[in-house]
Amino acid sequence: MMKVSKRLNSLSRSATLAMNQRSREMILEGINVINLSIGEPDFDTPDHIKQAAIQAIHDNFTHYPPVHGFLDLREAFCAKLRRDNQLNYSVDEVIVSNGGKQSIANVMMSLINPGDEVIIPAPYWVSYPEIVKLAEGTAVYINAGISQDFKITPEQLEAAITPRSKAFIFSSPSNPTGQIYSKEELADLAEVFKKNPHVYVISDEIYEHINYTGKHETIASFEGIREQVVIINGVSKGYAMTGWRIGFMAGPEWLVRACQKLQGQYTSGACSIAQKAALAALMGDQSFIPAMVRVFAERRNLVIKRLATMEGIINQCPEGAFYVLPDVSSFYGKANGSNVINDCNDIAMYLLSEAHVATVGGSAFGAPDTIRFSYATSTDILDEGLTRIQEALDKLQ
Repeated sequence: MMKVSKRLNSLSRSATLAMNQRSREMILEGINVINLSIGEPDFDTPDHIKQAAIQAIHDNFTHYPPVHGFLDLREAFCAKLRRDNQLNYSVDEVIVSNGGKQSIANVMMSLINPGDEVIIPAPYWVSYPEIVKLAEGTAVYINAGISQDFKITPEQLEAAITPRSKAFIFSSPSNPTGQIYSKEELADLAEVFKKNPHVYVISDEIYEHINYTGKHETIASFEGIREQVVIINGVSKGYAMTGWRIGFMAGPEWLVRACQKLQGQYTSGACSIAQKAALAALMGDQSFIPAMVRVFAERRNLVIKRLATMEGIINQCPEGAFYVLPDVSSFYGKANGSNVINDCNDIAMYLLSEAHVATVGGSAFGAPDTIRFSYATSTDILDEGLTRIQEALDKLQ
C-alpha cells in the first residue's frame, strides 16, 4: 500500500488552483466558462523585458546561477528598495528565489520550530496557513471582517501575541481583500511589534505596484523594528511576469544566510534567464506599471458599480490588487431547485454550474461569508460574468 507522508496529508489543496483546474476542464468540454478564480494579470510581459531574456540566451546565461541570485539582480532589488521605498538594504540582506511563494516558504522553514505560533490576520492568502503547517508551526488567526475593512487593529494584534509567537505574516495590498494598510495604521502595528521583539514580521508586498491610493507604504520603514521585518516581493504582479517565477526576500543578514542554505538544498538558484528578465524589469522603463494600474482601476470601478446593484451582496471598495471579496451570506439557506446553498463553497460551485463563472469560496481565505473573484480580465468579460452572476443569484429563493 502506498502512503504519503503525514506532512502532505495535513495540507489542503489550493482552492484557487483547484477551481482554476475545474474551469479548464469545463472549457475543454466545450463549456463557455468565465474564469475569475485565478489571480494573474491578463497583460503580457513588456517587450523590453522579453528582449532581455532573449539576449541572455544569446549571451549564454544558461549555466547554474548562484543560489542566492546574480549579484546584479540583488543590487537592482536594493536599488529598487531605495528608489521606491526609501529603504537601505545591502546585497547580503537580499536573496532571489523561485517566486514570492518560495521566498515565504524559505522564511518559514528557516524561522519556525514545531509548536511556534505564526499570527495570520484573516482574510489571508490561501497558502499562508499551509506553509505554516509545512514548517510544523501553529497558525493563530485574527479575524478582521468587512465591518472593519478587513484590517486588524493594534488591540487585536496585542491580544494575539504570546510568548510562543514567532512570526506575523500579512499582505498589503491584500490578497484576497484588496485592502491597504495606511502609513498611520502600519505605525500603530509597528508600535506593538516594538514591544514584542521576539515576533518577526513577514510583510508580503507582491502587490505593491497595484495600488489605487498613491504611494505604497511598508512596515519596514518604521524605526526600531527593521531587524524584525522580512520583506517579500517579486515581479509577478507588477510586471505581468507570473510565469517567470522570480521572487525576492529582504531581511536580516543571518536570516538571508539561513534561507540560502535551505534553498541550496532543495531548488538551488532561480532560472538564470528569468533573472536577467527581472533585472530589466526592475531597472528598465517603468511606464508600463501606471498604465496597467489605470486599466485595473477602471475594471475595479465597473465591478464595484455592478455589485452595488445586486440585492443581497455586501461589498467594500478595494484599494489595491485586483480582487473583490463580497459578503454573500444572505444567500445561505436559499435554493434553486435541488441546488441548496449552505455556505460560500456552495455559492462558488453554484455559480460555476449555473452561471459558468468560476469564483472561489471565501472559507479558503479565512472568510467563510464571502466569495473571491479577480477582475484581472477585460471589461467585456467582466460585464458578461457579472450579468451571469446576477441572473444566477436572482434564481435563489
